[in-house]
Amino acid sequence: MATEAAPSEEEPKKGSKLPLIIGLVLALAGGGGGFFAVQSTGAVDEVSKDVTQEPIYGDAEEVAFVALDPLVISIQGNNGRDHLRFSAQLEVAPEYAAEVETMKPRIVDVLNGYLRAVRVEDIEEPTALLQIRSHMMRRIDIVVGDGKVHDLLIMEFVLS
Repeated sequence: MATEAAPSEEEPKKGSKLPLIIGLVLALAGGGGGFFAVQSTGAVDEVSKDVTQEPIYGDAEEVAFVALDPLVISIQGNNGRDHLRFSAQLEVAPEYAAEVETMKPRIVDVLNGYLRAVRVEDIEEPTALLQIRSHMMRRIDIVVGDGKVHDLLIMEFVLS
């Protein structure tokens, strides 16, 4: 009777190491795939070439900048009213600078209307500025014509 061991004294069965091995294999495969993708596209070489060669945006004579009037916009936030201070410049080809300059009141009106519809929660997102910039560029292209404005350069974007 004393020779039998009690069931509580048995050693617990160890778990399988298969999930650990699969995870390790997948991590190595992912790392190898990422390395291959970067090396096969030559992205590292292209970046170093861009730094040592011509500027990305070309010569200064190839662009003109049209400054937009600064905007202060009331936005309804969680803590009452917040204010967004916004100022920007438009990068245009020199031949379109005068035409875009004459369209500034419409551009400011479109941007003002769009920014009033933006919520504080939208602004606080990590990718908010990229999304807001793309929405504004789409509206600017509609107002002045597609392809006349190359970029929207945001000079001030402050929520207070």
